[in-house]
Amino acid sequence: MNTVLDLIEAFRRSKVMFAAVKLGVFDRTPITAERLAAELPSDPRATALLLDACVSLQLLHRDEDLYRNSSDADRYLRKNSPETVAGYVLYSNDVLWRLWAHLDDAVVEGSNRWPQAFGTEGPIFSHFFKTEESMRTFLMGLHGLGQLGSPAVVAVHGLATCRHFVDLGGGTGHLALAFLDRYPHAKATVFDLPNVIPLAREMTRGRVECIAGDFFADPLPPADCYAVSRILHDWSEAKIAVLLDKIHAALPENGVLLIGEMLLDGDRRGPVAAFMQSVNMLTCTEGRERTAEEYEALCRRAGFREFRAIRTGNPSDSMLAVK
Repeated sequence: MNTVLDLIEAFRRSKVMFAAVKLGVFDRTPITAERLAAELPSDPRATALLLDACVSLQLLHRDEDLYRNSSDADRYLRKNSPETVAGYVLYSNDVLWRLWAHLDDAVVEGSNRWPQAFGTEGPIFSHFFKTEESMRTFLMGLHGLGQLGSPAVVAVHGLATCRHFVDLGGGTGHLALAFLDRYPHAKATVFDLPNVIPLAREMTRGRVECIAGDFFADPLPPADCYAVSRILHDWSEAKIAVLLDKIHAALPENGVLLIGEMLLDGDRRGPVAAFMQSVNMLTCTEGRERTAEEYEALCRRAGFREFRAIRTGNPSDSMLAVK
């Protein structure tokens, strides 16, 4: 029964954090509830309720009337923190929350909920990139997650012989930067859609070459190491096959493909986070999360001769395929 009760109220805890981030609570501390209500402006009683709820969740500490960030909130929820995931919280609140509201319909119909939640058709990323603000919120959300997971995705495989690392759909360049931090002798490139490139250049600050293109439609920049992180889970097996064939053809002999995704257990009983992400893919893409064995089958079908998968204990596990 405790599990059932916990799940009934789980969304309440998430929504308290979402609302606090959206209102900028963690960017204004230390502060009293009265002062925060005046600054926002907001209802004083409701503001105190939200702050006390954050205390109960250990996101804030209260010393008499003064509220201060916990160490986790200061590190991950303050928008100007170098490790912030506030962008992903905002994306979860403004986009995923609305898609997940129609999960039952997604299960019945077997398709994403963009038309139902937002009235949009076409590629899912047309919503994210509809405005500069929505694109930046989405990409900075992924940047926050990437900073947590990308170093481990790179570190668990020996890539010292790679001379040119090209991150396909690399967004803000967090994976390319993690690669350069570990292998500063090499060259790294982000290859992403044209409207992503200005933000990629801003975030990588000249350390990474940024090239505009569509990895399905355009030629890939030459490289001996390609990376796709949190990319393959967006697509069906048929589209993954097209992309893997293209990558395999572009690689030299002994070239490698680095894949970052959350892995399902082979017996499909966990981990919980990976299955929650897989259901998330149902609501917003045509893809899903997969087992290591499924990814290996896709890679070998494309012609890769070696494959290994390693759990990282971070938001993305790491796989390497060798041509």
